[in-house]
Amino acid sequence: MLPIFLEMNKTGPIVFIEDDIDDQALLIEVFEEIDIKNELVFFKDGEEALQYLIKTEIKPFIIFSDINLPKLNGMELRAKVHENEDLRLKSIPYLFFSTSAEQRYIIDAYSKSIQGFFVKPRTYSDLKNTIQAIISYWLKCESPNYVK
Repeated sequence: MLPIFLEMNKTGPIVFIEDDIDDQALLIEVFEEIDIKNELVFFKDGEEALQYLIKTEIKPFIIFSDINLPKLNGMELRAKVHENEDLRLKSIPYLFFSTSAEQRYIIDAYSKSIQGFFVKPRTYSDLKNTIQAIISYWLKCESPNYVK
């Protein structure tokens, strides 16, 4: 049977796997300022995020993941998402959003089929501009979503 193509869930929740409470507060502020209405869902570790992604009936719009996380780091989480056929077929854009810009992380991330690697900006203005650019891109982007 051929897969059925559906539109990306652009109104779905935006998932952040981010253990830094200050970064979470800044992100909430940025999303309020740029007037993005999607629900923001935060997880402090990769295990918690993986359980949510597996169990939720709601298909997220985008996943922003830090690399350095407790329990299950961002690279391990991405590998588990990519290895899970049900999650992979949902075609949820998976982005790394991290302070670590080491070349080995970037190479490893792209080898796991991520859709973007972004270094967290140091200023609020740059953070706002980066988030706005990412969201604008994915709102315009078409992505296949397969249904078994």
